[in-house]
Amino acid sequence: MHPILNYVNTNKSRFITELSEFLSYKSVSTDPSFKAEVDHCADFVKTLLTQIGFPTIKRYPTAGHAVVYAEWMHNPSLPTVLFYGHYDVQPADPYDLWTTPPFEPAIREGQIVARGASDDKGQVMCHLKAIETLVRTNGTLPVNVKVIIEGEEEIGSRNLYKWVMDHQEMLSADVLVVSDTPMIAEDIPSLSIGLRGLIYFELTVTTANTDLHSGQHGGAVPNAITELVQILSKLKSEDGIIQVPGIYESVHPISPQLKAEIDKIPHSDALYQQELGTKACPGEPGFSSIERRWFRPTLDINGIWGGYMGVGAKTVIPCKASAKISMRLVHHQNPKEITQKLMDYLKEITPSYVDLDITDIKADFPSNPFLADITHPSITTACNAIEWGFGKKPVLQGEGGSVPIVSFIQSNLGIPAVLMGFNLPYDNIHAPNEQFSLDRYIKGILTISHFLTHFKA
Repeated sequence: MHPILNYVNTNKSRFITELSEFLSYKSVSTDPSFKAEVDHCADFVKTLLTQIGFPTIKRYPTAGHAVVYAEWMHNPSLPTVLFYGHYDVQPADPYDLWTTPPFEPAIREGQIVARGASDDKGQVMCHLKAIETLVRTNGTLPVNVKVIIEGEEEIGSRNLYKWVMDHQEMLSADVLVVSDTPMIAEDIPSLSIGLRGLIYFELTVTTANTDLHSGQHGGAVPNAITELVQILSKLKSEDGIIQVPGIYESVHPISPQLKAEIDKIPHSDALYQQELGTKACPGEPGFSSIERRWFRPTLDINGIWGGYMGVGAKTVIPCKASAKISMRLVHHQNPKEITQKLMDYLKEITPSYVDLDITDIKADFPSNPFLADITHPSITTACNAIEWGFGKKPVLQGEGGSVPIVSFIQSNLGIPAVLMGFNLPYDNIHAPNEQFSLDRYIKGILTISHFLTHFKA
């Protein structure tokens, strides 16, 4: 038996036990009441790195939660792989919808169920156990390795950007590897090659200095909710085209090579609708639903409120109404430029008698889009590694979500990125009963082991 396979099979039970321990930490970064648990989880990560044998390990405090960094730089002639992951998790609410307690990992039908199982502790452990496997079977690593595992990804990595810029020389590497993205399906291994960027705003419309009686004033004064809805209705056409002028100017067509890769993906809109409980897949004409999800910009209303929302009736004309809107951006779209275009358009379509206040919620935490060069050798190595680990050649896919640090490191440190994730779209990430397949956990370890063994700069 191959020595890597032998080591992983021999230690499989321990690997699962250690993952369970990792998942037991309530490392909820957004809630200050969990601060001690987040700190303890960072210490646990440091202990794992110590047990593997990293000669250099440091826990860096930040204004928020700590960054744990380690490196194994044993041969300057070898390429260097930089791994990024996070140990913080989303809140587990609502607790009553969990079949078992969210921080008491349970194994059911081949899945380990706990908050953070897929996002991102299970995937972090794929890397740490792969590194351990190589060290124990070979006595050292086939490449130089640097590791960043942070505690604020779920709240926008708000302190990581400064930390990265303060340690640019220390973080130099030939490739960045991130496992925080999904594969398409259980029987379809895949490699993500893109991420969309994100901008996010809160709009508040004010039309008077107080709510008004709808009988006494109806028909004579503006209604804040009505005005807000009319503004929002002008952001997209009925067929899903964003109406903000210039929004598509920097959007490049999907290349023939990329389109050919997309066409290899088995996909059924009917099955997709059935899984989601929706009756249609409306959107921008001329593109398939998966092209729209991965490689086209979007604009969505994420929340709206105002007026009376209690039980029964209250005849009121609200003076204030608010909404949250977000845009997912694709490669070549600049968040600052798109933000300015959106601001200008909102001001243009807002009536003069309406006060519009716009808050840029993500102004301090940039989220740029990312698209990998699919001809880069690291992509070929990653595909070969997935085929070895999963026993099947992968397809290339996009990812409609955002991992802001990927584009940040690529643009500021000049390091190409590989998005090699192992979870599935139905793993209930950010939801009750989050899960991670133990089979994928082991296959992820094998995949990373192969990637590190065969990566050439």
